[in-house]
Amino acid sequence: MRQRKYMMSGGLAFAEEKDMQKLRGHSLQGWHVSGFKFMGYVLERGESTDYVYNVDTRILNEGEKEEYLELFAAAGWSHVASEAGTHLFRAQPGTKPIYSDSETVAEKHKRSGKIMNGIALSLITITALLWIGVLLSSETVQTSLSVIAIISSVLSLPAVWTVLKIYSNMWRVEGRRKGLVFIITKVPPLLALMGIICLAFFKNDEGVVDIISSAGIGILIGGFGLPLVIYIIMSLSFWFSGKRV
Repeated sequence: MRQRKYMMSGGLAFAEEKDMQKLRGHSLQGWHVSGFKFMGYVLERGESTDYVYNVDTRILNEGEKEEYLELFAAAGWSHVASEAGTHLFRAQPGTKPIYSDSETVAEKHKRSGKIMNGIALSLITITALLWIGVLLSSETVQTSLSVIAIISSVLSLPAVWTVLKIYSNMWRVEGRRKGLVFIITKVPPLLALMGIICLAFFKNDEGVVDIISSAGIGILIGGFGLPLVIYIIMSLSFWFSGKRV
């Protein structure tokens, strides 16, 4: 009987509450989260226990972690795992939430945004330079560079959308910029899908339009297929890695 398994995250910016509810459901079934894994969590088999989960986002300087964890422990929250400024806690049902008012929740989203800003900006810069290289390069180099540029785009677009979603979460909690929140969360995916479909229909055999349309199709396939591929790979790796007794 296997003792560990993988649970994929819906993305904390998009589905934090759903992730925490799923972790609670797994705990009730005897599967308790023990750490973060690429785009998800590691669950370990144990006794069925009702835990509620919560996350906090905070970059800690050297020497701050012990005091930080003691503060949450005093409030009834046990530390589970930390990675890249994201800290996961669990507690018994009825424990006072880590953040109980809109001001502290908004501050949490603001900290998350600062962490993701640098990542998204770096990916956008690299992707832009790659596409400029595609347009300026010779035919012999263009194909290889296009593949790299598409991969970079597949990575950068979700990062940018995550940043936008984080800030829209913050504005929603603060009760302001409601129109902007709607635009950020609803319009970009629709525009991207429509643009890619249009490019696919008007795709020709050569030139810039061909490169862009191929890139759009690749990004669309990657955007939908990549999470599924990652889930399958991670699940199979736990199944066959021998992490069982």
